[in-house]
Amino acid sequence: MKYKCIIFDCDGVLVDSEEISSSVLVNMSKEIGAEINLDYANENFTGKSLKSCFEHIEKLVGSPLPNEFEKDYRDRTFNAFKTDLKPIEGIHELLDKIPVPYCTASNGPLDKMKLNLEITNLMDKFEGWMFSAYEIGKWKPDPALFEHAAKEMGYKPKECAVVEDSMAGIVAAKRGGFDVFGFANERNKDAFEKEGAKVFFEMGELRGLLNF
Repeated sequence: MKYKCIIFDCDGVLVDSEEISSSVLVNMSKEIGAEINLDYANENFTGKSLKSCFEHIEKLVGSPLPNEFEKDYRDRTFNAFKTDLKPIEGIHELLDKIPVPYCTASNGPLDKMKLNLEITNLMDKFEGWMFSAYEIGKWKPDPALFEHAAKEMGYKPKECAVVEDSMAGIVAAKRGGFDVFGFANERNKDAFEKEGAKVFFEMGELRGLLNF
C-alpha cells in the first residue's frame, strides 16, 4: 500500500454540514444587508476560515459585523446540526474498510468537530485523532494544519493522503507535499484537477483510488 495514513477534512467529507453552514451564513448576511445566495456562499466561503468569511461579508456591507455575529452564527449552526446533520453517504462503510490509521483535520473549532462527529455516530472512529486549526492558529490554505496532523500521527507528508472537498484544503495539501483526493461535483471538478487533486464523486470510489 502506498499510503500509511489518511487525513480527512471534516465538513463536507465526513459530515454533510457545508450546506447547513452556508445557509445560515446566507440568511445572516441578508439580515445585515448583504444580498447573497447559496451559490455565492459555496463559491466564496467553502473551506475558508470563518474569519476570512466574516471579512468578506464586512466588505460586502461596508461596515463591521455586529458584535454578536459570530456567537449568533455558532448558536444557529449548532442548533441546525442537531436536527439536520447527516454523515456523508458511504463514509461509515469506507472507514470500516481502511486498513491504516486515519484522522480528521479541520478549519473548524474542536467543539464543533466533536459535536458533528457525535451526531453522525463517527466519534468512535476519530476519538483522540481530531486536529483543529484553532489549536495551532493557522488555517487552510496554509499547509500547517495537515503538516501538524501528519506529525502527530507519526508520518511524513509523502506517506499520507489527504481527502478534501474545498479548494482551500486542496491547495493546503499540495503546498504541504501531500497527495490529495478531491471529493468533487460537476461544478468544481475541473478546478480541483487543475490544482493537482485526484477527483472522485462518491465515497465508494475512494477505496479503489487509495489502493486498499
